[in-house]
Amino acid sequence: MCKKRYAPMAQQGSIYSLSTPAVLIDETIVDKNIMRVQNYMDQAGLKARPHIKTHKIPEFAKKQLAAGAIGITCQKISEAQIFADAGITDILLTFNIMGAEKLDSLKALHEQITLSVVADSRETVDGLAATMDEKHPLRVMVECDTGGQRCGVQTPREARDLAQYIADKPSLTFIGLMTYPMPNAEDDVEAFFEQTAGLLKEAGLECEVFSTGGSPSLFSAERATIANEYRAGTYIYNDRSLVRAGHCGFDDCAMHILTTVVSRPTQDRAVLDAGSKALTSDLLGFADFGYVVDYPEAVITGLSEEHAVVDLSACSKKPKIGEKIRIIPNHTCVVSSLMSHIYVHKSGVFDRKLDVAARGKVW
Repeated sequence: MCKKRYAPMAQQGSIYSLSTPAVLIDETIVDKNIMRVQNYMDQAGLKARPHIKTHKIPEFAKKQLAAGAIGITCQKISEAQIFADAGITDILLTFNIMGAEKLDSLKALHEQITLSVVADSRETVDGLAATMDEKHPLRVMVECDTGGQRCGVQTPREARDLAQYIADKPSLTFIGLMTYPMPNAEDDVEAFFEQTAGLLKEAGLECEVFSTGGSPSLFSAERATIANEYRAGTYIYNDRSLVRAGHCGFDDCAMHILTTVVSRPTQDRAVLDAGSKALTSDLLGFADFGYVVDYPEAVITGLSEEHAVVDLSACSKKPKIGEKIRIIPNHTCVVSSLMSHIYVHKSGVFDRKLDVAARGKVW
């Protein structure tokens, strides 16, 4: 793992003047990450539809659209509504929508923008069909389980059958297939989509969209040659998990959590003011809770709600009480959901504060 120690940042207008814990976003890195991925998508012949779960901020979604994305991906209706109200007009909701209240909200959103949704059961389709108007059909995709073992129909034949069920509903329009696969499973996506496409053709059903996604193996996306749309979110910030996956380096991580050393109870222990409510308890396979940028040998061994305990035994130089240090989180997306605002800077010089507009939008 990289042991690079970052150079100190200028103090005038510096991020180090902020109260902690604070989520810092380096806009220069954000812009670079957006262009890197958009350029790859263009070369691979894929339409980019970034997932906004990572940032939850309309201003950043508009950056992604300006770079060439065709629309955005959301998980929940209330989340999508924030972006629709901000002027974004093409949204895919990758979640089975159930319940009268949610369906009514979905219909209102459908009247506002170009909206697409997914379904993996007749029950979901029935709810959508009963709510929508055949004068303005809703675009629906069949979600397919290509190995991720989350939602999705299990076989190409089931996908064909559900596509036909959608197509038979006057208030719905079948538009394609969607999957969220395991990392590095492009061959499985290709096989499932190819077989399903053949069955759809035999049934006389047109399939406009073959949508796949995921950040960890994003740069292998071209291997699923049938796919024409790609959804990824984490790449805009990157995080420790994507460094481990070989997707990027620590220099490509736009999000840092700025923390303060509030205690040094022993020679080899520090306590920070950023606990699970700032760093998250999401390990993602790591044994510790984030990468300490300023002290790479330090290990965050435990979190309570407001404290992080750091083992300094491997550090030749150790932080002092009151010192502010930066953490790259294991999983950046969850951090965005914890914070009401972020602090945008350019190479350490504070620029502006942004609200995390879709934070807390969980239905």
